[in-house]
Amino acid sequence: MDRKQQFNIWYVLIAFMGIVLLRDLWVQSQTIEAIPYSQFETYLAEGAIDEVVIGSNKISGTFDMPQDGKTGFVTTPVPPDLADRLNETDVTYSGAVENTWFTTLLSWLLPALFFVGIWMFAIRRMGGGQGMGGLMSVGKSKAKVYVESDTKVTFDDVAGVDEAKTELQEVIDFLKNPKEYGSLGARMPKGILLVGPPGTGKTLLARAVAGEAGVPFYSISGSEFVEMFVGVGAARVRDLFEQAREAAPAIIFIDELDALGRARGAGNIQGGNDEREQTLNQLLSELDGFDPAEGLVLLSATNRPEILDPALLRAGRFDRQVLVDRPDRAGRVQILKVHMKKIVLAADMELDDIAALTTGFSGADLANLVNEAALLATRRRGEKVTMADFTHAIERIVAGLEKRNRLINPRERKIVAYHEMGHALVSMALPGVDEVHKVSIIPRGIGALGYTIQRPTEDRFLMTEAELRDKIAVLMGGRAAETLVFGHLSTGAADDLARATDIARSMVARYGMDEGLGSVSYEAERSSFLGDRTPGYYERTYSEATAEAMDQAVREVLREVSEQALDILTNNRDILERSATRLLDVETLDEATLRDLAKGLRGSAQGKPKVAANE
Repeated sequence: MDRKQQFNIWYVLIAFMGIVLLRDLWVQSQTIEAIPYSQFETYLAEGAIDEVVIGSNKISGTFDMPQDGKTGFVTTPVPPDLADRLNETDVTYSGAVENTWFTTLLSWLLPALFFVGIWMFAIRRMGGGQGMGGLMSVGKSKAKVYVESDTKVTFDDVAGVDEAKTELQEVIDFLKNPKEYGSLGARMPKGILLVGPPGTGKTLLARAVAGEAGVPFYSISGSEFVEMFVGVGAARVRDLFEQAREAAPAIIFIDELDALGRARGAGNIQGGNDEREQTLNQLLSELDGFDPAEGLVLLSATNRPEILDPALLRAGRFDRQVLVDRPDRAGRVQILKVHMKKIVLAADMELDDIAALTTGFSGADLANLVNEAALLATRRRGEKVTMADFTHAIERIVAGLEKRNRLINPRERKIVAYHEMGHALVSMALPGVDEVHKVSIIPRGIGALGYTIQRPTEDRFLMTEAELRDKIAVLMGGRAAETLVFGHLSTGAADDLARATDIARSMVARYGMDEGLGSVSYEAERSSFLGDRTPGYYERTYSEATAEAMDQAVREVLREVSEQALDILTNNRDILERSATRLLDVETLDEATLRDLAKGLRGSAQGKPKVAANE
């Protein structure tokens, strides 16, 4: 019988006792009447009382005949001469033997038990969320244990990461046959670190390994080790490994390892005691202490491997790092197939078209995309999810929610229309630039008054200098259109200018694409390979003269490319006017309409138009 069943039996016993007590109270209220002492005297004189029981502070008894439906009575006080008076009558009387010590004990014990119960209940409720549930259990591991039936995740549920699945397949084989796997003298890695950007399926992949191997899966987050008490984290690490050893073969999965395994000494106060470092030291000790032949595998996941402690990543601890990267085009098709099993699709849906429009999306992004498309189809009362629903869902994710209620005055609306068409026409006139998918002047998101969506049709990993310049030209196309048509500049190009400047500075300072500065990298990579774009502090290793030359080179790149964009729009002024007028009328232009409007588009001296065949 487990604790839960015992707990339920105690509930039943308490409820039964409560029912019996309530029944006795109800019976007494129906048969016994509380009367004043003067009425008792009257009944006694009339001979209506049959029996009397005298207590220390009350008189109770029964009537000879029921009075007003009551067979008994109770009254106070008890006079000293009551026994003498009862002797003069035929009434039978006796004294009530009262156990005063028991009553006194209950009067002290029951309130104490009541307050102790409230205290224990409050402590358990507080400890359930903060790790304070009992001093003896404060060092117990808070890992969630899953068995195969609980996991219900296999490699069939994980798509787009075929290389990572291949790396982890031998872990599954080892867990199924730990003794036979080392017949040639090889040993399994003690720890396997899953590294990748957020949303790529690291946690799902770890659970799939447990589901495929059919072994217990101990899942815990790195932040759950560290508590307010000193030594709790280390105790929980010990308890976690002890539980896993008893259940071996098993998998221990520590999610968000960077919360626990950050490099020691970083930001620590001089002379202070860092509880996190003690927890990390205990983890390192446990990694050294267990034998992989026992059938125990440690999996961890992080999206910030660069901040982990070097001692954690050395050989013999986390021996292997498995990259779970964003999926390529084929991988995105596989992921979409997995998530689209749950929705009703139109017959003409092409998953490859959706995959082409979602370059850079992670697995979580694609799951969100499918859900958003299904919600849009439900909102319009559609019977099936169509390609238009997916297109609108992509726009909603990339550009933000439409703000049709945002009122824009006619002049600003006209400026936005020419600005967006400037982006689109420059993009369509230059070779090797991402295709324009849609142009709109409907406000979206927080501050976007219009948007031009460009989606690459293939995955790109390298870009030439000419392609970078063309990318800057597209960004400067909106600013060039404003200059050409209105003869002034607006604040609408602020984000375009910042992005163009960032690309130009990277060309000069990182990629060595300036002849004057030479093939020298003056700045380190400013974003990690996991996609962290947060700028930080970088030590400058070049002189003031070099810095001035770099600034001049960046300005020169932006000047040349801006002139190129302005040249394209000047040569195609008639197309710009016609397209902007059409955009003002319909507010949104799709790819087919744009191509029709751009017939006869001419490029500049630096580039060859992509739509020249439409002339």
